[in-house]
Amino acid sequence: MDNGSSHRGQASVRRLTQAHPTLVPVHGPIHASWLNQIEIYFSIIQRKVLTPNDFPCLEAVADRLANFERHFESIAHPFQWKFTRTDLNALIARMRDRWARGQPLKLAA
Repeated sequence: MDNGSSHRGQASVRRLTQAHPTLVPVHGPIHASWLNQIEIYFSIIQRKVLTPNDFPCLEAVADRLANFERHFESIAHPFQWKFTRTDLNALIARMRDRWARGQPLKLAA
């Protein structure tokens, strides 16, 4: 899960595991919404449906969202990830090396 304010920290972990004993909360990296599939979809909605925000009423927003959902379901295909496991391993190795040398960590290659 992401690090949103509603499920960040040990209090939320306790709350979630008490309510769902088989749940194992795992927080993703901070500033890594690109890993979350729903965040990718919300980004598409923001860019293709909700911008510009010039709706005359809430019903117009609902109509545009429903129309886009039908359209997107007809054209959707799996996202093609360009960042591979090999890329991730190389990034982690670079970060580990920089940390060991006392240099600041950067995510850029």
